[in-house]
Amino acid sequence: MNEQTQPATVRVFIALAPPDHAKEELARELRPAYDTHPDLRWNRVEDWHITLAFLGELPAGTVPLLRPPLADLAADRRPLRLALRGSGNFDDRVLWSGIDGDLDELHMLAADVRAAVKSCGVAFEERPLHPHLTLARARRGDRSTTGEIAEGLAGFTGRRWHAERLHLVGSNVGRSRGPIHYRDIEAWPLGEGNREGS
Repeated sequence: MNEQTQPATVRVFIALAPPDHAKEELARELRPAYDTHPDLRWNRVEDWHITLAFLGELPAGTVPLLRPPLADLAADRRPLRLALRGSGNFDDRVLWSGIDGDLDELHMLAADVRAAVKSCGVAFEERPLHPHLTLARARRGDRSTTGEIAEGLAGFTGRRWHAERLHLVGSNVGRSRGPIHYRDIEAWPLGEGNREGS
């Protein structure tokens, strides 16, 4: 019976996630927009994340291969000091919040994550890294809304926080018609290998 309930493929990405207090701070700023733009497809606050590598649809049996190299990589990296800052949109449809802080280290972590994935023989489409949180998507044909909200958030600067875990995440995209939900397949603390003797 288990074989029937297990999906043959999993939609996967590797990410960092802001802590609850940082998400709540931004959600308070967004509250008026939630009320005035209910037509947008708003991402759930608990699902906000910074994608480091989007792997797409993978055979379920491939996912365990990623665990050892990602665990080792996380152990060798220190937590990153980041903040949510400003806003913008992609293609006038996707509303996002920007990221500030240890951006050089963030880009290096993303490059190393992608190298670790490739070392497992997993092929994926390499996209340039634009660190951000996706907040909402406009429906097709409605292109004015996200720009208006982004302008209102342009001056937002959140408090600094530490990204302390590397997340291997799966999503239900394509499995149902409801909203997209994400779940941690596994997460590893950053810097475990640097704490010996501290």
